[in-house]
Amino acid sequence: MISVIICTYNRDKYIYNVLESIAENDLPKEEYEIVLVNNNSTDKTETECRRFQSDYPGVTFRYFIENEQGLSHARNCGILQAAGDLLVYVDDDARVNAEYLRTYRDFFASNAEAVAAGGPILPIYETAEPGWMSHYTRQLITGKLFLGNSQREFPRGSYPGGGNACYRKRVFDTVGLFNVELGRKGNSLIGAEEKDLFDKMTTRGMKFYYLPNAILYHIIPDKKLTQDYFNRLTYGIGVSERYRTRQISMRKYRNRLFKEAVKWGGTIVLWCAFMLKGQPAKAKKLADFRRNVTRGLMGK
Repeated sequence: MISVIICTYNRDKYIYNVLESIAENDLPKEEYEIVLVNNNSTDKTETECRRFQSDYPGVTFRYFIENEQGLSHARNCGILQAAGDLLVYVDDDARVNAEYLRTYRDFFASNAEAVAAGGPILPIYETAEPGWMSHYTRQLITGKLFLGNSQREFPRGSYPGGGNACYRKRVFDTVGLFNVELGRKGNSLIGAEEKDLFDKMTTRGMKFYYLPNAILYHIIPDKKLTQDYFNRLTYGIGVSERYRTRQISMRKYRNRLFKEAVKWGGTIVLWCAFMLKGQPAKAKKLADFRRNVTRGLMGK
């Protein structure tokens, strides 16, 4: 049994689309359920969910409200309410391909050593990709993840995107639930809850895999392409890393500061390369990225 967990906060424009894409998967409906966790939305999210329930009565759809604000609280609610032994997290502003659920079912049925997996995350812009976007900022803004067309274990240091990931439920019995000090809270852009979880899994030797046929199409609205959003997101990355590493140890935090200094070296090299290519907008955005992360990491 697969439990598809969708955590949502004020995404009434998109929530029906993702639910519909799950319902239109080619996996028999008796083999999965949808667990929708509404994290205190103030828009028409509940109305859209009821519309879906009316349009697809054959789908097992379970609706919950998580009163504690925060994505990690909502994700943990989904874990506790899920009936399945495979838990698939899907972003609320996305769509998935028709073989999405079958891909996860078949993989875990034939790979007993695997405890988690994830697939490609491909951005769909509501308008167009801006000229300042580069390889180094695209994943940051859109969550893009593509490791090719072959199934493989995730490279060390890499892990599935939080909006397209499947876990055996027993993973959470071993490493614990999502860290509620991390993750989005309302309009706050703090994250790193997935990184925290996968670091714990890696420490225990758990294996997680990339599945090219489990595809999520992530919708990118104009508001995610503004300078204000970019600044808040990149600053939030630094804050998240400060929280995450200091919770582990001060040594871990100091190591992260050292890595940040190394990253500045790489940023300077890339900045020069973009300038030499006549791409100052990409160079500036990369420098903004690093500066904001550093500020958040140092608590400034």
